[in-house]
Amino acid sequence: MKYRHLFFDLDHTLWDFETNADQTLRHLYEQHELSRYGTFTVEEFIRVYSDINHGLWRLYQNGKIGQQQLRATRFPRTFSKLGLSEADSPADMSEQFTDILPLKSAVFPHTHEVLAYLRGKGYVLHLITNGFRDVQYVKLQSSNLTDYFQEIITSECCGHLKPDTRIFAHALERSGATAAESLMVGDNLECDVLGAHNAGLDQVYFNPDKRRHFNQVTYEISCLSELKGFL
Repeated sequence: MKYRHLFFDLDHTLWDFETNADQTLRHLYEQHELSRYGTFTVEEFIRVYSDINHGLWRLYQNGKIGQQQLRATRFPRTFSKLGLSEADSPADMSEQFTDILPLKSAVFPHTHEVLAYLRGKGYVLHLITNGFRDVQYVKLQSSNLTDYFQEIITSECCGHLKPDTRIFAHALERSGATAAESLMVGDNLECDVLGAHNAGLDQVYFNPDKRRHFNQVTYEISCLSELKGFL
């Protein structure tokens, strides 16, 4: 068996961030009666928030903003983009989002089946995530994923974010693995695929939307069940 240690990303790879965020944002839209403004629908609210949140996450991953700035600005910027004042954003909305979101349990199809299969085949499973530690552990518990993984490496625990090779080196050290016997599975071409490649790990690009790209990857899948075809 060429690989012994399998490292997974969490958000957008196992835990279905978009589905869970959609449910959370719909709840907040209703709770705060945002329809009273009469200028945007819940779908527009979700779309604008998602665009702004993704942009802020890119800045965070590039070290240009911190965790607190990300959390503090995403909803005020959403309200501003929707034609309202940033002051119209409820002061506790970001905190509520952070509290409610990780309690959601949607995962990608075949997640539990595949993780159980891989563990049964003798692979040692780990997580490497850029997500915030306080949130990620709740997500894992809520979706019954915790017990599959031996090591859970967050960017906060080692001080470096994917694609920085130092987080992969830290993960290998924590797990007692070598790069040659390790495989990284993730949805992000830069953070997961390029980061793992630069650290000497083979990679699986999880591409459920079958987005066109020109990157060199070791493996590419559109469904997690495809891992059973070569592992």
